Amino acid sequence: MKKKLSFLSLVLIAAIVATACKKELKVNDPGNLVPKTVTEDLSLPAIDINGTRLHAEAFGNSADPMAVILHGGPGADYRSMLNAKALANDGYFVIFYDQRGSGLSERQDKNNYSLQLMLDDLGAVISHYRKSKDQKVFLLGHSWGAMLATAYINSYPTAINGVILAEPGGFTWDQTSDYISRTRNLSPFNENTNDGFYPDQLLTGKENEHEILDYKMALRSAFDRKEGNPIGNAGPYPFWRFGAVIQSALFEIASKDGFDWTKNLSHYTTKVLFCYSELNKAYGLGHAQLLSSSYPHVQLEMIKGTGHEIFYFGWNNFYPIVKNYLNALR
Repeated sequence: MKKKLSFLSLVLIAAIVATACKKELKVNDPGNLVPKTVTEDLSLPAIDINGTRLHAEAFGNSADPMAVILHGGPGADYRSMLNAKALANDGYFVIFYDQRGSGLSERQDKNNYSLQLMLDDLGAVISHYRKSKDQKVFLLGHSWGAMLATAYINSYPTAINGVILAEPGGFTWDQTSDYISRTRNLSPFNENTNDGFYPDQLLTGKENEHEILDYKMALRSAFDRKEGNPIGNAGPYPFWRFGAVIQSALFEIASKDGFDWTKNLSHYTTKVLFCYSELNKAYGLGHAQLLSSSYPHVQLEMIKGTGHEIFYFGWNNFYPIVKNYLNALR
């Protein structure tokens, strides 16, 4: 009897394995090409704000001054910025979130995105975590995140108690497009170009096929990591998932309508910490001075030994400057 049961068990296992092997995996199904978002994997930490679900985490005492971390992109995520968790041990309530349509946050159709919506989301994140009106709020933004922080201050100059900006691309569309043009070295015979565009021969994604488009964007990010890249990154840095549709949407809006986030910055009288990296050849002191001059009071710092990904590769040199700045304002 035991032998018969054992034989039947083996037959059943073989049948299950055979069925599983025959199951067709579709490239645009959740989890096959890229990690699942918070609407597909409910075990991920998340908050619901402003009509969307965002991948988010907070560290430290919720009554301490808030340090809201704003990642780059548009369309990147906060994984490479997690060194900033250290600020929780310094008496700050540190908040990370993947912006709408980015990282592991919920995806939406392209026509749902706007620059104002990104500002509204930031305000909603602050409101979600803030415990009292007296609780101070500091913004720490990298690249696009530093642009978003400036756009928010330009719209709400009295709402933020301090801001740290790490290599924002620009505060106007002309500044941003000029910087972007210096970061790209595209040649049809360049290895980086071949690595990035080879998937186009195998995968094509329609406007809102997020899995395929996000996967292709991840491969194209090799430009920022290859040896000799113009923005000075030392190598690969961690990420969960890129948001290709949100990046495309916001770039199209910016290139069509333009933007100028400097008009009200003269009303922001708090000192701003503006940082640029030693190794980003596309940035440099000149671009840092051009952008930072839009603020009335600036502490301008070069972070040594790093390229554009300052929060990841340059944290050891960046952290003491950040901590001193925040402690002076808390």
